[in-house]
Amino acid sequence: MFTIATPLIDALDQFVLPFVESLYGRFGYIGVVIAMSIESAAIPIPSELILPFAGWSVARGVIEPLTGSPWTYWAAVIAGVAGNTAGSLVAYAIGAFGGRPLLARYGRYVLISGHDLDTADKWFRRWGDATVFFSRMLPIVRTFISVPAGIARMPLWRFLLFSIAGAVPWVMLLVWAGMVLGDSWLDLKHNLRGLDYLVAAVIVLGVALFVWRHVRSR
Repeated sequence: MFTIATPLIDALDQFVLPFVESLYGRFGYIGVVIAMSIESAAIPIPSELILPFAGWSVARGVIEPLTGSPWTYWAAVIAGVAGNTAGSLVAYAIGAFGGRPLLARYGRYVLISGHDLDTADKWFRRWGDATVFFSRMLPIVRTFISVPAGIARMPLWRFLLFSIAGAVPWVMLLVWAGMVLGDSWLDLKHNLRGLDYLVAAVIVLGVALFVWRHVRSR
């Protein structure tokens, strides 16, 4: 599975890099907001490329086109967190106002029952804070966690609070890594690939167990 996934990931990276470079060159910090909004709205543009590239821009002293001043670390971090928050709100709304009604009506066709929705509600009421917080620091999961939070109708203020709290250290770390690594910042993406695979394997295993339990119960 991983040997098949690797060329796909490489192809995605080759598309994302010129896109991000164009955004930053034209819009500066606003480009970071746009890229992170897309990533956090459940569209898989990896933040492991978006944020280190911003850090690399800081390290090189690139002039921000809108302010006319060199990029700074904290401005890049603020832009990253703002974009993460904006995209997360979009994904949350999709889950709450689109995904929830669809699953309530048609979920049985994909083995999701009303009981499953109730279970998700209870889970997010009890563990939603920690789930959202730690998910913001995990590849793949961080991109999609807002949708189930919206489906479970996690209180919006709590979702925002813990989403931002989890995003801050992740954004700070990746921007800082881009600054420190300099011209080798792309190595970070390759070094994190093993973690990507591990998280993907856990997700696949969880989905398989979910399907097996429901098929067995029927």
